[in-house]
Amino acid sequence: MLDRGEGSTTACCSIKQLKSLEMSLMLSKAVLMRCPSCADNFAHLHCINTCSPDQTTTINVTRTMNITTLGIVKEAVVGYQAYLSTSFADKSFESCKNVRIPATGGYAIATMCGRYGSALCTAQRWYDFQGDSSNGLAPLDIDFRLIPEGVTEGIPDGVVPYAGRALGCNEMTPTGAEVCSCQDCQASCPVVPSPPPPAEPFTIGGVDGYLVLCVIFLCVLILAFLLFVLSTYLLRKEEGKDSEKGKGKGKGMDKNGNNVSERLIEPWEVTCTDKNSLATQEFLGSGFRAWGTLVASHPLKVLLASAVVTAAFATGLMHIELTTDPVQLWSAPNSRARMEKDFHDKHFDPFFRTNQMILTAPGRPGHFYDSLLFGKQNFSGIIAKDLILELLKLQKKIQFWSNDLNRMASLKDVCFAPLNPSNPSLTDCAVNSLPQYFQNSVDNLNAKVNMTELGVTKEVDWRDHFIYSFVISPLSDEGYTTAEALILTFSLNNYPRDNVKFKVALEWEQRFLDIVQEYQKSPGNPFTFAYMAERSLEDEINRTTAEDIPIFMISYAVIFVYIAVALGEYTSFSRILVDSKFLVGLGGILVVGCSVLASMGFYAWIGIPSSLIILQVVPFLVLAVGADNIFIFVLEYQRDARRPGEKREERIGRVLGNVAPSMLLCSLSESVCFFLGALSTMPAVKSFALYAALAVLMDFVLQMTAFVALLSLDARRQDGNRCELACCVSVKTTAPSKPNEGFLLPAMRKYYAPVLLHPVTRVIVIVVFIFMFISSIYLMFYVTVGLDQELAMPQGSYMLEYFKYLYAYFEVGVPTYFVTTKGFNFTSIAGMNATCSSVGCDPFSLTQKIQYATEYPDLSYMAIPANSWVDDFIDWLNPGSKCCRLYSIGPNKGKFCPASECETLSSLFTIKLRKSKVTCVSVLLATRFMAYHTALTTSKEFTAALKIARELAHNITLSMRSIPGTSQDFEVFPYTVTYVFYEQYLTIVSEGLFNISLCLLPTFVVCCLLLGMDLRSGALNLLTIIMITVDTVGVMTLWGIDYNAVALINLVTAVGISVEFVSHMTRSFAMSIQPTHVERAKEATATMGSAVFAGVAMTNLPGIVVLAFAKAQLIQIFFFRLNLVITLLGMAHGLIFLPVLLSYFGESACVCACVGACQPTD
Repeated sequence: MLDRGEGSTTACCSIKQLKSLEMSLMLSKAVLMRCPSCADNFAHLHCINTCSPDQTTTINVTRTMNITTLGIVKEAVVGYQAYLSTSFADKSFESCKNVRIPATGGYAIATMCGRYGSALCTAQRWYDFQGDSSNGLAPLDIDFRLIPEGVTEGIPDGVVPYAGRALGCNEMTPTGAEVCSCQDCQASCPVVPSPPPPAEPFTIGGVDGYLVLCVIFLCVLILAFLLFVLSTYLLRKEEGKDSEKGKGKGKGMDKNGNNVSERLIEPWEVTCTDKNSLATQEFLGSGFRAWGTLVASHPLKVLLASAVVTAAFATGLMHIELTTDPVQLWSAPNSRARMEKDFHDKHFDPFFRTNQMILTAPGRPGHFYDSLLFGKQNFSGIIAKDLILELLKLQKKIQFWSNDLNRMASLKDVCFAPLNPSNPSLTDCAVNSLPQYFQNSVDNLNAKVNMTELGVTKEVDWRDHFIYSFVISPLSDEGYTTAEALILTFSLNNYPRDNVKFKVALEWEQRFLDIVQEYQKSPGNPFTFAYMAERSLEDEINRTTAEDIPIFMISYAVIFVYIAVALGEYTSFSRILVDSKFLVGLGGILVVGCSVLASMGFYAWIGIPSSLIILQVVPFLVLAVGADNIFIFVLEYQRDARRPGEKREERIGRVLGNVAPSMLLCSLSESVCFFLGALSTMPAVKSFALYAALAVLMDFVLQMTAFVALLSLDARRQDGNRCELACCVSVKTTAPSKPNEGFLLPAMRKYYAPVLLHPVTRVIVIVVFIFMFISSIYLMFYVTVGLDQELAMPQGSYMLEYFKYLYAYFEVGVPTYFVTTKGFNFTSIAGMNATCSSVGCDPFSLTQKIQYATEYPDLSYMAIPANSWVDDFIDWLNPGSKCCRLYSIGPNKGKFCPASECETLSSLFTIKLRKSKVTCVSVLLATRFMAYHTALTTSKEFTAALKIARELAHNITLSMRSIPGTSQDFEVFPYTVTYVFYEQYLTIVSEGLFNISLCLLPTFVVCCLLLGMDLRSGALNLLTIIMITVDTVGVMTLWGIDYNAVALINLVTAVGISVEFVSHMTRSFAMSIQPTHVERAKEATATMGSAVFAGVAMTNLPGIVVLAFAKAQLIQIFFFRLNLVITLLGMAHGLIFLPVLLSYFGESACVCACVGACQPTD
């Protein structure tokens, strides 16, 4: 500028004036020094205007005044015109307009452009503010005139607009200062390739690729099946011709046209599988026959023993822990998000508790205000003095008596107060609200003062202060005077749950909710608003669970009434009370209840916590399994005739021997399925699987003991013609000698099975179910993954209104911290450069990479770049700053001095500090850099934001590890309060496939083992269960049911219920001694299908329908809708598809006949 070297530099000002100029520029330099060329340009102009020997050629003095100094009267300039070329002015402005203030996240220019802020600031407005003495910063009035090149009109004679060289922000200064950083200067930014766009949808020839593949797969399967049917038909037709010619002697046709073999089975035709199957069935049947006879012979002893064992298990309920914390429910302790949360909370304390109100004043008229400082401004209806006073009155109301503190408690006892955490006052509390801009003072709101601006004197009031507060803020780009809503946020400390102040915080939040709800109902309330407290989500979930308990009780009552009524035989009106099975039904329900209690008690004993979802789902699941087994056992007993000379107890044992292997098959498959499901990493899924597995196992054990004993007592009563509920009363009408088949079995045998297994119907069924299966595979690719938080709330909850307000009025998302672990040397110059964003920093530093991400918010979900404490530290160490750092003289020499001191250190000592010769800590264990996400509204967006943030943090980690001295286990990870809930959706698809596969595996293995290594039956059984599960996911897509951990629990449950629909039928078909596939399928459909329909389908459906009246959306969607789908699809596949499938592909007739009836001899 003026420096021409020692002895050659001339200046039109004294040493005193130079020092005065230096002091005047100090404040602006502190703000602009992040960009040396900007600070240089700023000082350049004022130095030229003040001290240039040629200043008369660029300025025109317009006003002077006489001042007296030391008795000497001197003329002083108090106003002048400064003429600048637009090229110099514009380039200077361009070099400064993007310089940031890291502490606020805003632009420095916003503080230097008056009412216009950064958004509306121009070169002329910037210079106008610098020359306006009324702003309290300029020492005199300067009228800056920006003159375009070649324009001479209006310029005084002898004046030439100053057109010196202004530095670009990407240029070094003459003194050697480096170019500005990318964050402060776009021209300094390296060329960063744009992130790749989201992957295009998979297409084939411009059509949905998954659809094309599924259509091809569908056509192949249907064509293969039709070819199989055609070839089978032609083969049978050829065999029929051979039969007419005398070939195949002994063969004939049954009434359905199927081949019937009447020849004897030769010993060599019996395979190892046949022998194993026969031996397995004989072993299981004889074992259960003996067991059933024993139990039926001693019913009271068995009931007593069962009660004692159940009570022993159930006493563990005294120690039960009910987990309600969502973090503990859905995030595993060893999951990445949970460990990162624990690391963050350990080093920085848990994220503060948020309590918030979003207030609007719809219909309230706005007004215009002609501000002296900012011109005419439009104020919306919500920005009104009376509303601000009302809000201030509301926020001071909350105080209560705390039993834990034994005194009155208020906000200061629990508030988040980062500047005075040990002993905060109300003014220290972090309360974000409009009254805070007036220090929560009514006097400040009412204050008025006369002010002069550019020669105009006018009264200013709270509105001018409001505008100014936002104009100089980092939010100055928006028109906040026309805001539609006010936001009031109380931040509380998030104490550990065992801390006494945690209870006080909960009490404060409850008092907050009480006051807000009362205020909302008051007639004088001028606001329309929504609100929430940190405890609200957990409270609302617990409240709706408690309110919906009666719904579950009604559901179970409906199921009980159905079981009690449906189990009865009802041979005549006079024997209704004799043949009814009310007590047997009640006993079956009690067996289910006892199994659930025993399971819960056992796990309570060993310290595995329960949850509300276990209380809701496990009884329903065990009831579905238990009711099916009860129906199969009781109906088989009713349909069986006592053999001559056979005792009642022996009959019960024989019936149990017939059906118990099937009950064992299902119960063991389900129990092993759930035990394997406990390998899940999700705590809620894991605990559910453990509780369900043991409950199913206990249910089977109690059915084999207590229920058999109950049936024995009931059979004794029925044989004595005694009435139920009044055992002393007997009837004279005797029971019919012929077994009672009821209504369902004859109907299915006579009508349903023949129609279902008609040749044409069978083809249609297979084609339709193949179409359903392939369609569901296609729909699986489009199921929505996640759980929007609104669905966790009951209908009518105040939280639903809060979410609407949140999405409507919030324009920025949650803060996210990029946390560093130990192992990085922040004290080295390279280390500091890798984390800062000011001049001289690495253009690919931690903060710069986050800055680049914010340039693509639609892809990165990052809205505001990270603040860097390293930048603040460097600014604090800046030699150009007058801040005190260490005492250089006096008794405290060498010690840290507070910011209130003004002592200046020598430049030498400052350089030593910058080189980190003096440090406060030896190892930095953790630090964090705070940025902000964009406004996230859906589960999909929260999950995507987490994924992108982790990718960004991983990239930063790799670059920082390359710095010498950095530990290879050093890591940067992103953290915000929501990540721990949404991490599961990154892996829930693979987690679900793993869990469901583990559940499917035992259904195949157990079926094969209990059927004597019958691989074909096991495979068909497995295929049907897979189809039910896949079809369930397909219907979820169509019905808008999202896939999440709650849905996964229900899908695991679906596998268990599917076993009930399928495995009984498969075993019944395998054990049938009918000669053909179709005849065996008919028999299995009629006998076992009727029991399955009555025991599973009709037991579940009434109870499920009742759940439609629940208030909780989670119950309506994931318990009513999803369980309805599971039951209907299970019924359709078990009673329609599976019989047809077995009729085509089941084990051969010869083998089955041999296993069931033949006794080959050597």
